[in-house]
Amino acid sequence: MTQIERARAGQVTAEMEAVARAEQLDPEAVRQEVAEGRLVIPANKVHVSKGLAPIGIGIAARTKINANIGKSAVSSDSQCEVQKLLAAVGHGADTVMDLSTGPEIDAVRDRIIAAAAVPVGTVPIYQVAEQLDQITDMRPEHFLDAIERQAAQGVDYMTIHAALLREHLPLIDRRVTGIVSRGGSLVAKWMAVHGQQNPFYTHFDELCDIMHRYDVTWSLGDGLRPGSIADASDEAQFAELKVMGELGRRARQRNCQVMIEGPGHVPMDQIERNVRLQQEWCDGAPFYVLGPIVTDIAPGYDHITSAIGAAMAAWYGAAMLCYVTPKEHLGLPDLNDVRQGVIAYKIAAHAADLARHRVGVRQRDDAMSKARFAFDWEEQFRLSLDPETARRMHDESLPGDEHKRSHFCSMCGPKFCSMKTTGELRAMAADKAG
Repeated sequence: MTQIERARAGQVTAEMEAVARAEQLDPEAVRQEVAEGRLVIPANKVHVSKGLAPIGIGIAARTKINANIGKSAVSSDSQCEVQKLLAAVGHGADTVMDLSTGPEIDAVRDRIIAAAAVPVGTVPIYQVAEQLDQITDMRPEHFLDAIERQAAQGVDYMTIHAALLREHLPLIDRRVTGIVSRGGSLVAKWMAVHGQQNPFYTHFDELCDIMHRYDVTWSLGDGLRPGSIADASDEAQFAELKVMGELGRRARQRNCQVMIEGPGHVPMDQIERNVRLQQEWCDGAPFYVLGPIVTDIAPGYDHITSAIGAAMAAWYGAAMLCYVTPKEHLGLPDLNDVRQGVIAYKIAAHAADLARHRVGVRQRDDAMSKARFAFDWEEQFRLSLDPETARRMHDESLPGDEHKRSHFCSMCGPKFCSMKTTGELRAMAADKAG
């Protein structure tokens, strides 16, 4: 039985209990959220047996972040991708997606799953495309076999672009950037060449059977997500979103867990509408968003442009944020890009959780404030999302051990520190009161 199947039967699983402890929630509340499809626990039975630490993704839980890793056909290898995995998780990624292309994809994925205590996601059509001369040669047995193989390896959730339909294709012609989803573009090409409906849509029930067998969570891919501000919230995007809602209901009827993927490039004034429509049309299923990127003019800084949109989306109700690195639109991320992307998204997720008054979230902020006022530099470094960078920046101007006890930084110096002055004012007031 899957997590949602057992939740509907009134059972609180070990995975639900683990999520309840991590989120400071009642286990019964977690069970109810899973049963209703508002919270998913991506936990492939195979990966659980290898040491997966379960997490909950949904509106009742703290906002999660995903880090994309994976080699390309022209760059990187399995060792490098495992290093990226460890860096991403070490800086706070809640899940990772292996988006590898090129040769030896199975071997890379095996190493990632073996090293990952967090849920691992994939986009199976990438492997199908690598195994064929042309994606148009794809037949049902190709993608069903690929999905079964990845499930057997222990993949916890899969992005499958089952909601991009043949009747959506004419809507793409009105776009500036067309289809920017790699998986979506491959499905569209297959439909255009064969003049047939999306095979992931027509074989959806068979795919659900595989997902159910291993308890792999659906991540219904948004093949028509907008790739530019000009294309945001257009007819193509919302036509696909409505089908996602339909497929989400079908998957839950077959006792599968479901997430819904979202945009993309969206200006700030349209983010709330996007989240609200997803919640309405998809029955509150967890919303997993890429960014969204709020402006197109900052290549090299899209970890910032997207973190702005990510914080807003999470505030309005998105459940998981897919990070964007500084290399977005430019190249394959390296270790430093992964670190910067994860930190930017940890900031976005934490800021949204603060705004939503999540249980226990503000404690770290309050502790940091107290450490700052006490000039406890070591505690400030410890509480930081990126302690190494915080320490390095302090050391650049005040490197000595004695400076870690100083009641000032290099910005204000000993004479102009406002917090030091405030402390003196309080001491003077206490003396007068005494």
